[in-house]
Amino acid sequence: MLLTPNILWLRDTNYSNREIIMSDCFADKGNTIILPLLKLPLTLVSRKRLSILIYHRVHERKDPLIRNAIDKRVFDWQMRVIADAFNVLNLSDAVSLMTSGSLPPRSLAITFDDGYADNYEVALPVLQKYGLTATFFVSSGYLDGGRMWNDTIIETVRTLPDGIFDLSSHGLGTFNIASITDRRLCFQQIIDDVKHMPYEKRLEVVESISRQARSSLPDDLMMTSSQLKQLSDSGMTVGGHTVSHPILSMLEADTARDEIIQGKRELESILGKEIDLFAYPNGRPGTDYSDEHVNLVKGAGFKLAVSTAKGVSDIDTDLYQLKRFTPWDRTPGKFMARLIANYFN
Repeated sequence: MLLTPNILWLRDTNYSNREIIMSDCFADKGNTIILPLLKLPLTLVSRKRLSILIYHRVHERKDPLIRNAIDKRVFDWQMRVIADAFNVLNLSDAVSLMTSGSLPPRSLAITFDDGYADNYEVALPVLQKYGLTATFFVSSGYLDGGRMWNDTIIETVRTLPDGIFDLSSHGLGTFNIASITDRRLCFQQIIDDVKHMPYEKRLEVVESISRQARSSLPDDLMMTSSQLKQLSDSGMTVGGHTVSHPILSMLEADTARDEIIQGKRELESILGKEIDLFAYPNGRPGTDYSDEHVNLVKGAGFKLAVSTAKGVSDIDTDLYQLKRFTPWDRTPGKFMARLIANYFN
C-alpha cells in the first residue's frame, strides 16, 4: 500500500490501482488537527463486510509509561475521522444487518474491553460529541474498586524507586530501574512471563510482586456500578467479559462456565437488563479459547461473541467468533488508510 498526499492506492487482486480520493490532505498543526470530510466511493468498500474496532483505555492525557496508550486528544480525532467517513452502528444491529445482507457500505462498530473508568469519564463524552455508539465488554469482578492483574504490575513498576528490582525468587529475573524505558521494559517482561500461568498461580505471583514492592496502588482504575449504569442508560451497550478476565483455555470447564455465566448475571443485576453480547478475554482463537468455550458462551444465552482475530466479518463469519482489530496509528492519514485497508483483508 502506498500513501500519497491526496490519494490512497489499494494494491489488491480485486482493486488493483483503483483510487480512493480524499478531499484534502490530513494535517497536524500543533494541537490542532485538520480533518476534511472524506468522500469514499461506495462501490469500493463492500456493503457485506463489518469492521469492528477494539479499544481498552482512553487516558485523559498521555501516559509516558505506556507507549501505545490512547489519550483523549488522539481518541477525539480518531472518532471524528470515523464519524465523517464510516457508518457507525450498534454492534447487535450491525450483525443483524450483516446476516441479512443489508449492511450499508463502510459499516463499522466500536468496542471497548475490560471496564475501565476512563471509558465512562473520557471516552463517553467524546463518543457523544460525535453522535457515536459503542459496546463495552466488562469484567464484572473488577467493578467498584477492583484492579486487573496487569494493571497491578504496571502500577507497581510505576512506583518503584530507581535501583535493582529482584524477582528471581519468582523465576522472573532481576531488573535495573534507572529510566522510563527501563520501567516500560520491566512491566512488559513481567506481564509476558506471567500472562499464561495457571490462574491461581498468576494471582499469587502478582500479589507477591506488589507486596515485595510495598506499593500503594490505585483503586479507581475500573468503573463503579453507578458509572456502568449511567453508561448503559446513555444508550451505550454493555456486554459480558467474564468475572475476572481469565484465559479460558487455562481453566477447567466448570470454572470457565462459571466465569462466563456469573459475569453475565452480575452485569444483568446491576443494569436490570439482559446481557447478550460477549468478548473472550485476550481473545485469540485456538490459544485463549477453544470450540468448547464457544459452546459455553452459546449455552449461557449470549447471541454473539467477539474475538481478537484481525480482519473484518461477513455473512460467513461465525457469529460467536467475530473479528476485531485496533488501528494503532498516531496520524490521521495512516489511521484512515489502515481502516480502509482492513475491509480488503
